[in-house]
Amino acid sequence: MKKILLICSVFLAMVSCQEDYELNADFTVPTELNSPASIQLDVSSSVPVVLSWSGGGAADGGIVLYEVLFDKADGDFSKPLATMKSDLGANPSLSITHAAINTIARNAGIYPLGTGDIKWTVTASKGGVVKKSDKVANITVTRGEGIDNIPAELYLYGSATENGGQGGIPFRCVEEGVFQIYTKLSAGNISFKSATTGETFSYYIDDSSKLREGDGETAVTASEEVTRLTVNFNTMAMTTEKIGSSVRCIWGATFADIAVLQYVGNGKFVGEGDIRFLDPSKPETNPPSWLTYIEERYYFIAQVNGGDMCWGRGDDVSAERPVGGEPASFYALYEFQWSQWEHLWKMKGSLDYTHATITIDTNADGLMIHTFTNVTPIN
Repeated sequence: MKKILLICSVFLAMVSCQEDYELNADFTVPTELNSPASIQLDVSSSVPVVLSWSGGGAADGGIVLYEVLFDKADGDFSKPLATMKSDLGANPSLSITHAAINTIARNAGIYPLGTGDIKWTVTASKGGVVKKSDKVANITVTRGEGIDNIPAELYLYGSATENGGQGGIPFRCVEEGVFQIYTKLSAGNISFKSATTGETFSYYIDDSSKLREGDGETAVTASEEVTRLTVNFNTMAMTTEKIGSSVRCIWGATFADIAVLQYVGNGKFVGEGDIRFLDPSKPETNPPSWLTYIEERYYFIAQVNGGDMCWGRGDDVSAERPVGGEPASFYALYEFQWSQWEHLWKMKGSLDYTHATITIDTNADGLMIHTFTNVTPIN
C-alpha cells in the first residue's frame, strides 16, 4: 500500500510540473553582423569566406535557427538572390565558398573582372516564428575571369571538324560545365557554340589557352589519331588528348582479343568478332591451362596519350551478367588505370558461339556506352 501511495505521489508531482511548464518562444534577432569589407574572388579556392553575427537569441537559452539572405546593393531582401542556412542550421555563422559568392555576384549583375556590392542580413526563427534582423552588411566583391553564359549544351564548329564545318557536332556533358567529344581533326580552325539554331553563344580558346566568349577561332593541326577534347567552363580551359584509332575488346582472364574496334567517325568505334566463352571443357575456345571456370568477363583497352587505359564498368561495381531490359547505363564506359580483375562485365549467355558487331558510342544520350548487334550463330 505504501508503494502504491509513493508511486501516486510521484505521478502527481510529475503532472504538477508539466502543468507549470510553458514553452517560451521569445527570442530576438542578431544585433551585429560581421563579414569582410571586400573580397577578391578566386573560384578555385577551397578556403571559405566566413560571415558571422552576434547578439539576440532565445529568452530561455534554447536553440534559434538562422538563415542568411543575400541581395543586390539596392535590393530589399523581398526577393533575395540566395538564401542559405547557417552552419549546422543554428550556429551564428555561415561558411560560404568563393564559387557560391561568385554566383551571387553574377546574379547581382557584376560582370567578370568587375567590382560591385552585394549585401546580406540574417533571419532568426524559433517555434515557427521568423524574424528578420534590421542590420545589413555590405561586401564589395571583385570577380575574376569567367564566363557568365555557361551553356547546357555545346557543339563543335569549324573547318577542322569531321564534317568540314557543315554544322555543329555535339559534345557530351560529363558534369556541370564540362563537355567532352571524341573526334578526328584536320588542319584548320575550331570554335564552340551553345546551340545549332536560334539564339546561341559562341566560345573559343585564345592565344593564352583561355576559354573566352565571343566569335574567335582556334587553329589546330591535323592528326591521324582520334582527339578527345574536354572543354571546362569551370576552369576556363580546354584539354586535348590523343586516343588510338582502335580499341580492343578483350577477355579478362587472358587479354585475348574478342574484337578490335576501329574509329569510324561521329564519335564511334566499331568492330566485329567471333565470341566463344573460354571454356576448359572446349579446347577450341583456347582456355589457359590454369582456367577452371568458364570465362565470360570482358572489358576494353584504349590507347590514351600512348598508354593503355581500361574502359570498363563503373568503379566498385562487380562483374554482372545482363538478364534483359537493362538501361543503357548498364553498358556505360568509364576510364580507369588497367587492373586485370576490375571493371569487367559478364556477357549475356546467348552471346556464346556467336558473331557480333561491337560498337562504342562516345555520345549516346549523355553516356559513353557499348552495344552488341548483328548477332548471328557460329559453329
